Amino acid sequence: MSGSLTGHGKGSIYLTLIVAIILTMVPLPVAIDMFRPDWVALVVLYWVIALPHHLNVVSAWIVGLIMDILLGSTLGIHALSMAVISCVVAAQYQKIRNFSVWQQALVMGSLIFVGQLLIFWVEHLFASPRLNTRFVWASLSSTLLWPSVYLFLRYIRRRFNIR
Repeated sequence: MSGSLTGHGKGSIYLTLIVAIILTMVPLPVAIDMFRPDWVALVVLYWVIALPHHLNVVSAWIVGLIMDILLGSTLGIHALSMAVISCVVAAQYQKIRNFSVWQQALVMGSLIFVGQLLIFWVEHLFASPRLNTRFVWASLSSTLLWPSVYLFLRYIRRRFNIR
């Protein structure tokens, strides 16, 4: 089944998304929780770049909606953020693929920062969240982790011949 996404491939993609969701949900000590990268966005953005015809903006929106439910946030906030940043990546995936891993890291970190700002802005419309630097640190840690996430997910994609 060369050239197609087999059931095994879909399972591998879903498994990486589930692991990212679990990493997001695992409680961390308060001192290091602010540095938690946006695991879900990193994984979604990787798959949008690697397989834009299989994991797209709608898929990213669904994953964001799942995050809204699991985090107990206003329904649609994470879905909107995930859809917006995935839309940007999907529109430019061919250019982003040609960047070095560190250039990609800067792009991903910037997009995650924009996504975090979008979440803050929408929350501000419905409530009065405190402005904190959590989203800045999350974007920075996501930027620094992108090369590792990229290499690991590329290994998974090649290992299981996901196309």
